[in-house]
Amino acid sequence: MYAVIKTGGKQYRVEVGDKLKVEKLKANVGETIELKALMVRDDEGNVHVDKGTVIAEVKGHGLGKKLIVFKYRPKKNYRRWKGHRQPFTEIEIKEIQL
Repeated sequence: MYAVIKTGGKQYRVEVGDKLKVEKLKANVGETIELKALMVRDDEGNVHVDKGTVIAEVKGHGLGKKLIVFKYRPKKNYRRWKGHRQPFTEIEIKEIQL
């Protein structure tokens, strides 16, 4: 059984036991959150659209790897460095309900 969920503007295909990093959620570590399933495929192969929920547990928060943004104009003595680390929330899928 697997489901497709949407969070943070992205869609993820998840199964029970999966751990994934999603855009930062407003939830504390150890909390369980409920995500709406866009699609669920059960063990018999039946597909259910816009039905079901996914129960996940928040495992932690963190920052992704550093990305460098560098602007440069040749022959103009213009250089700008900027770094960015995207915040994320790590979740573990506990249950998929129909």
